[in-house]
Amino acid sequence: MRLRSHTRAGLVLLTTAALALVVPAPSALAQARPVSGQQPPAAPAFTVEEARLDRAVPREILRRGGFDTVAPAFARALGGARSYAAAERVVVRQGQRLWQRAVDRAQGRGPARGDLSRDDDRPLYWARLGMTRELRAWEPGFAVSEAARTRLLGALERASRGQDSMTFAGASGGEDRHGRALKRIVMTGFDPFTLDRDVRISNPSGATALALDGTVVTTADGPARIETAVFPVRWDDFAAGTVEQALRGPLSRADVFTTVSQGRVGRIDVERFNGAWRGGFGDNENLSRTGLVPVADPASQPQWTTTSLPYAAILAAGTGRFPVYDNTSVTEIPAGGAAPVVRPGGPTPGSAARAGGGGDYLSNEIAYRATLLRDRLGRDIPGGHVHTPVLEFGPGNTDPATGTVTDPQFVRNRLDIVAQIRSIIVVAAGA
Repeated sequence: MRLRSHTRAGLVLLTTAALALVVPAPSALAQARPVSGQQPPAAPAFTVEEARLDRAVPREILRRGGFDTVAPAFARALGGARSYAAAERVVVRQGQRLWQRAVDRAQGRGPARGDLSRDDDRPLYWARLGMTRELRAWEPGFAVSEAARTRLLGALERASRGQDSMTFAGASGGEDRHGRALKRIVMTGFDPFTLDRDVRISNPSGATALALDGTVVTTADGPARIETAVFPVRWDDFAAGTVEQALRGPLSRADVFTTVSQGRVGRIDVERFNGAWRGGFGDNENLSRTGLVPVADPASQPQWTTTSLPYAAILAAGTGRFPVYDNTSVTEIPAGGAAPVVRPGGPTPGSAARAGGGGDYLSNEIAYRATLLRDRLGRDIPGGHVHTPVLEFGPGNTDPATGTVTDPQFVRNRLDIVAQIRSIIVVAAGA
């Protein structure tokens, strides 16, 4: 995702790529349990994201994706837990099952359980929110503190996003069926976002993550295994370190990494520069954050990081129907200056970041954090951010008030984007 005030049609661009996701607690989680002689507690306060589940479209997506039974089944399993340790096991197991079910559906394994196309990322998103709602409402027969419930929510997030399963066998990525050592590729995507504008929205970066997780691809440098995860569109999760926590281990072993998000209409961009600035556009909780990207050891924090993806090779390859660009433009405050300036050729020495090539939203931020982590780990590997085209509904289905949740052109667009991002990753791994 990318965001700047002059972004086309006000569109936000989003990146795609934690061993310990920290979930920000909503302002009023219901923690109280009834005591003899007292009234039962009020209904739990759900988050802004969870409250959207009450709309008709998310319910339709869950039903037509075959994921409408996920949250009720989770609630039943959680209700059977007789201790915190048992509840934690339920949360992790059910979260991992949800992720694997979504991956299997996207990759053609098992029954589709619905008429939405298999490549659809939205059932996973809405099913996860159904599970977090159930976890907030859960009132066991034993005491659960706010901190303990928050830990369970974090475990559920990590497990259901593939963040705790980004592992590579042994010292390498394992072997293919011919006994050849596999290179290791990390790829990340994002949840759908701007849902108050159109609750039907899908995110092709998340769909790509589901399509590629655990797959083996053939590159010019040999076979490679891809491990993926999906990240939330929430400022506070990023400030809490979810990206670094999820990617530190995988990036220490990876040979290539690509964070991916949805970007501009009709084009793909390899973002050359990433900026240390948050522009404040509202996230999926309708929260805004503006200022320097908060990271550990801010004293050594750079204003800019740079892609190490082989952008020239990517641009030269015929990867698909969408044109691919090497985007070098940024917005900066020049050294000694006071006002932001657009620099088409990249940042100038001593400047302060106001937008990377990927904007000033969470797509730029995941790119910044992942490449900064690469540098702090001392990894000399290809890595950086790719923006997909905007996933558009077909003609006659663009009005969220009257449109349907899917159409043939919408599906074709998503499939084409997924296939082209896969091709770009293959090129990057083989260059």
